[in-house]
Parts: sequence; C-alpha cells; structure tokens
Amino acid sequence: MVFKKLRAAFGVGGPSVDTVLSNPNTRPGLTLEGQVHILGGDHDVEIEQVALGLVTRVEVESGDANYDATVEFHRIAVAGRFPLKKGERKEIPFTFPVPWETPVTDVYGQRLHGMTMGLRTELAVARAVDKGDLDPVHVHPLPAQERILDAFTGLGFRFKSADLERGRIRGLNQTLPFYQEIEFWPAQQYAGSINEVELTFVADAQGVDVVLEFDKRGGFFTGGQDAFGRFRVEHATVDQTDWAAVVDGWVRQATERYSSFRASYGHGGGHGKGHGRGIGVGGAIAGAGAGLLGGMVLGEAMEGMFEGGGEDFGGE
Repeated sequence: MVFKKLRAAFGVGGPSVDTVLSNPNTRPGLTLEGQVHILGGDHDVEIEQVALGLVTRVEVESGDANYDATVEFHRIAVAGRFPLKKGERKEIPFTFPVPWETPVTDVYGQRLHGMTMGLRTELAVARAVDKGDLDPVHVHPLPAQERILDAFTGLGFRFKSADLERGRIRGLNQTLPFYQEIEFWPAQQYAGSINEVELTFVADAQGVDVVLEFDKRGGFFTGGQDAFGRFRVEHATVDQTDWAAVVDGWVRQATERYSSFRASYGHGGGHGKGHGRGIGVGGAIAGAGAGLLGGMVLGEAMEGMFEGGGEDFGGE
C-alpha cells in the first residue's frame, strides 16, 4: 500500500491517500469496486468530500491544430464531510458504475495502442482540491464488441491504432462528449478498394450501435472519400449471428457502392470533396444477420454525421 502525499493543495504535512481497486478490469455497464485509504497528516483537518472520476485522453480538433486533453467523463462522490485527526486512518469502500459508452482499452489481454484510462481520487479540504491518486483501469469489450472485433481480425484486418475524438455522432443517443475510433489496416481481399476501416461503438443497456468509416484511397475523387455504415446489435442476439459473414458483408457492400460511384461519376471528374469528407450520396442497406437493425449510409458528409463539440473539457 503506497500512500501519496497531497501536498499541492494542502501543504506539507497534509493527509495522504491510496485507492485500492479490488480488480482494475471491467467492462462497459459493470462496476469498479475497491477502497479509498486516507491517512491523516501532521494536524487535524476537515475533509469536505472524497470523489472518484474516470479519466482519459481525448483528441481535440481546434481550427488547424490538434491537441490532447485530459478529460474526466464520469464522477461520483464516495464520501461527504468528515473530520480526519492527525495520523488517523480512514477506509472508504466504494462501488463505481462504469458508463455503457466507456471506450474499450484492452483486447485479448493487451492494451490498445493509443488508449489510456484511469480512476482518479480527489480530496477536498477547506475549499482546496487535490487530485492526488490515479489508478490504471482496463476496460474490456462487451460480448457484442468482442465478436465484431474477432470478426475483423479473423477476416485478416490488422489493428492500427485507437483514439478518442471530441464530438458527437448525429442520430445516436450518445451521452459522452467524445467517441472512440478503432482503426484497422484492410485485409488483403479488400486492399485494392479501401485504405483503412475505423470502427466506433456506442453502447447502452440494450445493445450497441456500430459505426464504420471506410477511408477511400485517393484518386477516385480528389484526395479520397469516406463511406459510413451504421448498424444496431442487440445484446440478447449476440450469439445468434455469424459475425464473420456480417462484417464481410458490411465491407463488401461499401466497396461495391464505391465501384458504382466510379462508374457513374468517372475517375476524379468534377465532384470534389467539398468540406473534405465526401459528398451527399446515401444508400439504404438492410442489416445482415440476427439482431441487426437499420442500414448503411455511404458518402455522407463528415460534418453531417460527426459533430465536433464546442465545449471546453478543461484539460489539465
């Protein structure tokens, strides 16, 4: 047990804190459990509040610049006001609910490159706040997410990277101010048609919305184009679906529509990118496999589907 002195806000001789997780591994919609251990310092103090928050790193686009911001996206208070005597030890048990939309950080026991996640402990004393303890958290995929990721790798897609981007996806009941993109290099059978696939999950208690972005190679239209697919997977039907066939169908339908675009519009002729993320051409494709609802929209403008948020995260 390693107590961390909270000197920044409380001064030398202040209380120390150590948060111990019973298990740092979890899934969206589950919980994290543990105890906050507080050790009194050189003098008596009044603790005003003990709070825990899930913290991650989000990429923010601002004009022509991109930067990373540290974002606390879910927070609960685990204790209110109480006195802490000199040298006193205090243990506060907690159960921390993990939001359904929490991004995945670990797959197959390995941390996804580009992902960070931690549970931060915050103590408030006499209107001073010290964010003194940060414990790593490992968020593993839900069964539906895991099956889809398995299908991508089984088809030969290779993981590239993952990140979180500020913004919202239009048409989805999204509660967090960011979304996750898990990027894959294409499998050999699709390599001539697409450059990469970006996969986004937005989960809730009933199921998972799946958003796919296919990044088109340059040359067809100026600089390449993007295609979007959006599907709904219900938790209850996860084991009733041939996911390899479903994912293969998603990708092939996107590439086939690109071929028809090429035939209709010609190679690079007269239809530029506009705002840089495609032209407004849509196509309805029914979801394949049990438990899939909705359809696919291709060539939809990025600004129309992914809305960049204007809120300030207050990054550290």
